Amino acid sequence: MINLKDLEVWFITGTQDLYGEETLKQVAAHAQQVATFLDEAQPIQVRVVYKPIVKTPDEIFDTLQQANSNANCIGVITWMHTFSPAKMWIRGLNILQKPLLHLHTQFNRDIPWDTIDMDFMNLNQSAHGDREFGFMVTRMRKDRKVVVGHWQDDEVVGEIDVWTRAAAGWHDWQGARFVRFGDNMRYVAVTDGDKVEAELKFGFEVNTYGIGDLVAVINSIPETAIQELITEYELSYTMTADLLRGGAKHTSVYEAAKIELGLKKFLEDGRFKGFSDTFEDLHGMMQLPGIAAQRLMAAGYGFAGEGDWKTAALVRACKVMGSGLPGANAFMEDYTYHFDPANSLVLGSHMLEVDASLANGKARLEVHPLGIGGKSDPARLIFNVAGGDALNASIVDMGNRFRLLVNEVKAVEPEHQLPNLPVAQVLWKPLPDMKTGCAAWIYAGGAHHTAYSQNLTTAHMLDFANIAGIEYINIGADTKINQFRNELHWNEVFYK
Repeated sequence: MINLKDLEVWFITGTQDLYGEETLKQVAAHAQQVATFLDEAQPIQVRVVYKPIVKTPDEIFDTLQQANSNANCIGVITWMHTFSPAKMWIRGLNILQKPLLHLHTQFNRDIPWDTIDMDFMNLNQSAHGDREFGFMVTRMRKDRKVVVGHWQDDEVVGEIDVWTRAAAGWHDWQGARFVRFGDNMRYVAVTDGDKVEAELKFGFEVNTYGIGDLVAVINSIPETAIQELITEYELSYTMTADLLRGGAKHTSVYEAAKIELGLKKFLEDGRFKGFSDTFEDLHGMMQLPGIAAQRLMAAGYGFAGEGDWKTAALVRACKVMGSGLPGANAFMEDYTYHFDPANSLVLGSHMLEVDASLANGKARLEVHPLGIGGKSDPARLIFNVAGGDALNASIVDMGNRFRLLVNEVKAVEPEHQLPNLPVAQVLWKPLPDMKTGCAAWIYAGGAHHTAYSQNLTTAHMLDFANIAGIEYINIGADTKINQFRNELHWNEVFYK
């Protein structure tokens, strides 16, 4: 469902006509070599496409205009091999709508001490050519990513990879559709928000569909398809005898399979990339989607419960950014705490819908009462999540702006069995510690729902926020509450 190789960034090298034909041939050859190296670099999953060098305002404008209109282009990388007078870039930068990365590099890594001459200096002018370009981008107040270092350095390649993934997540949001089955959970604040402003800011649309629209699709699913999916369940998950065909609880499994197929068809037919639901809007459905939401997330869809469309969209973006990396991205909620001073922990879970791609080992398919919503017992996958570095991210609507809040966490292996808690679960320690991490999250107005990521870092999230043009707040190992609160106060002034 998500293939980053279908996407590309354009490598555009700036120069000018003054240098003569022979020098410009060298500029083009060097630029093509750099672009080819980055395109073939294993960490970078998107294509890096060389574009002819640009020497005039018209060439710059035409190339950036083509980047805007190319459906597969998710951003541009610029490099000034020689001096490129920055006034030439004004018209092009004014119309650029794709994310921008400025690569401050040079073709040679080292100065050739014994042979360097004025011809060499005339060709290799990135040290001041990139500064000329950088001034104009800053003067125009355009946000961009600046990466400094030799183009063959692993660290430089890694920084470019991070940015391309953030650009891919942003590109995926443009024109994306998210469906809300039913409305927001009644009286809940943080899961709601301004969907009009979100579409203006983020480029995706959110619209509500009645449960009856979904139920009609669920009821159209053919029996053969339901039986095939039940067989897939039996082969994929551990199941007790009472859930198998003929068992006392098999009806719940049957209804869950029917719901999953109906949901999938609804999403595919409507070209939706994610969805939300709420247990307060289930008229006509036998049970709240549990395994259906878990498996659809594992297939790449964004999801969040209780009408939380912002988190559903963020989960989808995280899945795109993390595509091909070890680990997974999932809908999550801080559910309950372990306040042992020597070993404070957060138990993360949700009623049913923790992403199946997080499972550490083979998941169990079980049926239990939900205790909320007044529907029949739903089927769900139960599993533990592996330990390791992770993060929780939340988009909150602050009224005059959107805020992306990120808390770095350390997931830990379960120390105890939870035989009476039939949900998927993960344990983590918030950084820098329980008291500071939780207090900072609350001071920042973070939601109780998050996108939980095992394979993205704060660098990905920061680049994504910068591309989106929204506020970014990080809670990590170095966070101090007083300094953190000052940052929040300063941001209020910055964003007026």
